[in-house]
Amino acid sequence: MRIYLDYNATAPAAPEVQDAVARAMREDFGNPSSVHAFGQQAKAALDEARGQVAALIGADPAEIVFTSGGTESDNFAIRGAFETLAPAGSRRIVTTGIEHEAVLNTVKALAARGADVVTVPAGRDGVVDIEALTAAITPETALVSLMLANNEVGTIQPVDVIAAQCRQHGALLHTDAVQAVGKIPVSVRALGVDLLAMSAHKFSGPKGVGAIWIRRGVRLISQATGGRQERNRRGGTENVPAIAGMGVASRLAREALSGGHLDAMRVLRDRLEAGVLETIEGTVVNGAADGRVPNTTNISFDGIEAESLLIALDLEGVAVSTGSACSSGTLEPSHVLKAMGLPQAFARNSLRFSLGPSTTAAEIAFVLDVLPRLVSKLRRLGRTAAALRP
Repeated sequence: MRIYLDYNATAPAAPEVQDAVARAMREDFGNPSSVHAFGQQAKAALDEARGQVAALIGADPAEIVFTSGGTESDNFAIRGAFETLAPAGSRRIVTTGIEHEAVLNTVKALAARGADVVTVPAGRDGVVDIEALTAAITPETALVSLMLANNEVGTIQPVDVIAAQCRQHGALLHTDAVQAVGKIPVSVRALGVDLLAMSAHKFSGPKGVGAIWIRRGVRLISQATGGRQERNRRGGTENVPAIAGMGVASRLAREALSGGHLDAMRVLRDRLEAGVLETIEGTVVNGAADGRVPNTTNISFDGIEAESLLIALDLEGVAVSTGSACSSGTLEPSHVLKAMGLPQAFARNSLRFSLGPSTTAAEIAFVLDVLPRLVSKLRRLGRTAAALRP
């Protein structure tokens, strides 16, 4: 049996998405900037997908710019806003310590170019400190970047509350909604944001394609200069097959949001959490119990290294993660859990379980059956190793 519980890293492409990509590659091969019939057919596919993506987040299709994914969308928003506003004296960027590396490393690069970067912490519940964030917003603030849902612990951030403060000071508000779109209802109007980043492969679309929503009237300096594609905001021929797939994934996600599928996923997530806490001593769920996306839980297992438990689960056929897929391969503890003020041991012994539409009750039961045995074995080996040390 192979069980996939790493949907926050990537979600398998839905069959309808795979069909849409293949069909576009076969039939919509023209350049969408070309005037002839082949080009206009590709452009029609592009326009249809743009409308589907816009509908998922309550936007106008003209405000959608297709990108290569969430990282590029974050870069476009942050760099574009800073480069637009810095010459007039707005050189401050406010963000949080629990953001994705796509945001943190981008603001770090801009700090080296003279940006005044303020990074505020989050509480142990995984929610940003609203007072600290609000206090950091000044008339010199160009941009506030606050994620909508955290990729490691799943907590939903008070983006709509911060939006009011940003408007008061004339600052733009960017939200990395990569882990929220498709998991919870998202409305750019209700959030009050100016810029929103999303990535198709997080909600069963293709990899290598995403979008940035840019509120009408917001001016950003383009980060990919070239032709006049995407209304002069991102040069380069559009990836029509991937974009068509993202459009279909957006339609499917919108249908799922209104069909009760997320409630079923939440029930399984909660069953997994409760089972772990009841059967395995020394476990704790990181982050708030409420106010999370319905598919995510992050659990600390006292007395073990998370990497060891991850490997042991993989040998049993269960795929989970120790945190963001973009920081895999590093031995550094989770920067998110550290920013939440958790002890370093928690940052090293925590696993993220992220469920998806195809997760079943039988799979959760299997995980709950093997986990106690694996944790007990690893703790026993750890005690033995410690006793043998000189």
